Amino acid sequence: MTRQQIATGGAPAAVGPYSQAIAADGWVFCAGQLGLDPASGSLVEGGVAAQAERALQNLAAVLDAAGATMADVVKTTVFLADIGDFAAVNEVYAPFFPDPPPARSTFAVGALPRGARIEIEAIARHRG
Repeated sequence: MTRQQIATGGAPAAVGPYSQAIAADGWVFCAGQLGLDPASGSLVEGGVAAQAERALQNLAAVLDAAGATMADVVKTTVFLADIGDFAAVNEVYAPFFPDPPPARSTFAVGALPRGARIEIEAIARHRG
């Protein structure tokens, strides 16, 4: 198996010993994305909806760097600092994925890095 590191300036750089994504055997495994502005490295303002939108844009940029799109995503995992944000996140999340949407798990967690309210990771099937 060959593993290829995926990196793009269109999403925040990794802040630890991990890759934005790894492509292997036709699959793309994306690290979790926060609602960080790639240019400033700061969380976007506007609450969970704004953070969710930015996290999904970051995820799309990582997938693009791998030669994939949101339509290639087969599974996502959403981590929420507050499960009460579930409905607000769904409103932002749905338009990013064509029908049928990917399988998804959503968890409330004790805390997220940098005080974020949401983190989203994905697995996609690479078309190339």
